[in-house]
Amino acid sequence: MTLDYTYNEGFGNHFSSEALPGALPKGQNTPQKCPYNLYAEQLSGSAFTVPRTHNQRSWLYRIRPSVVHSPFINKSGENLLVSKFGGEDVLITPTQIRWSPFDIPNKETEKVDFVEGLKSLAGAGDPACRSGLAIHIYAANTDMDHTAFYNSDGDFLLVPQQGVLDITTEFGKMSVAPNEIAVIQRGIRFSVALPDGPSRGYVLEVFGAHFELPDLGPIGSNGLANSRDFLTPVAAFTEDNNSDWEIITKFNGKMFTAKQKHTPFDVVAWHGNYAPYKYNLANFCVINSVSFDHIDPSIFTVLTAKSDTPGVAVADFVIFPPRWAVQEKTFRPPYFHRNCMSEFMGLINGDYDGKTDGFSPGGGSLHSAMTPHGPDAAVFEGASKAELKPVYVGANNQAFMFETCFMLSLTPWGLETCGKVQENYYKAWEKLENKFNGKP
Repeated sequence: MTLDYTYNEGFGNHFSSEALPGALPKGQNTPQKCPYNLYAEQLSGSAFTVPRTHNQRSWLYRIRPSVVHSPFINKSGENLLVSKFGGEDVLITPTQIRWSPFDIPNKETEKVDFVEGLKSLAGAGDPACRSGLAIHIYAANTDMDHTAFYNSDGDFLLVPQQGVLDITTEFGKMSVAPNEIAVIQRGIRFSVALPDGPSRGYVLEVFGAHFELPDLGPIGSNGLANSRDFLTPVAAFTEDNNSDWEIITKFNGKMFTAKQKHTPFDVVAWHGNYAPYKYNLANFCVINSVSFDHIDPSIFTVLTAKSDTPGVAVADFVIFPPRWAVQEKTFRPPYFHRNCMSEFMGLINGDYDGKTDGFSPGGGSLHSAMTPHGPDAAVFEGASKAELKPVYVGANNQAFMFETCFMLSLTPWGLETCGKVQENYYKAWEKLENKFNGKP
């Protein structure tokens, strides 16, 4: 059967999906004999006994169970993925950091698929303790061929910056373009093809919590990301008997590989609420001030992974989309601030209103906990003198932020060997002068 780009609508819903009529068992999850002689397999994303509102699991009805594979062995070759962010293997600095766009490998000299192109920049915690997160970059130029990957350590939030990702999962297929995101949860097998050539983007990995929609509080029941705009693939499957497949997993920070003689994408039907999904950032409904002053950037939160402390996030995914600025008597760009959170920013396209140059699509910046940052000197001068009329900010732009309560450590690749750290970034604020005149 051909895999289609068809979707269910809604965030966190319990879906039922079948690629063949009657493939879902009626009335029970594990009948003595499944329709079409399929195998029943449950994929659990939460402990069995968590409250019903937080229980995540799906039942998969597949041609062969995923347990049919050879033993896992250590995967050879270079691995620049890091999941354990303690000790001497990582680097620590409070200095503001900015990266130029990360290189996409040249296909003429080196073929790199999505998994091979993953490299870690920063993170905190340890997946063995189900606590923390990691920030990665991917840069690839080749399809994954008869290879599937799953992450044993955490959930991936993918942010393509260049190039479409055709993602085949056990649940169906998703096409994810720049200005869209996808979440593929822990344990779900997937493969990535590049239909329009080389691709680059960002990955936020959370080790313990799952992503969810933020609470709206006084905003009410509408606004920000609407649940109906999240799309989950519908069941689709392929049949191939006795073809060689490699299954790669990241397990407790290490890469392992196993072999099997059948496709992992043979799920004919499934039902549940633990499934990958995508979202178009253009559907985000922006909330902002219509009188004066800034509202906190939390109003731009698309998804959050909560910690055990109410109101404190393991990770927030925040965007700064095109929007109207109408505040009176207000310095409109991001203000100077020091924050108890750590902020990694990336740029999908266009410009960012807090910087005049140096922050480019495919690059990034990190402002760590309590490290001061804000607009550069040129932005400050311009905004201080600008006519405060209604202005449409960020047309054709899309910047985003991975924000976390954790203090982030950097990988040696991210800070030293990637060759993209802008050593003169601190000079962006060098021309901020003493303008004090003793008058109100």
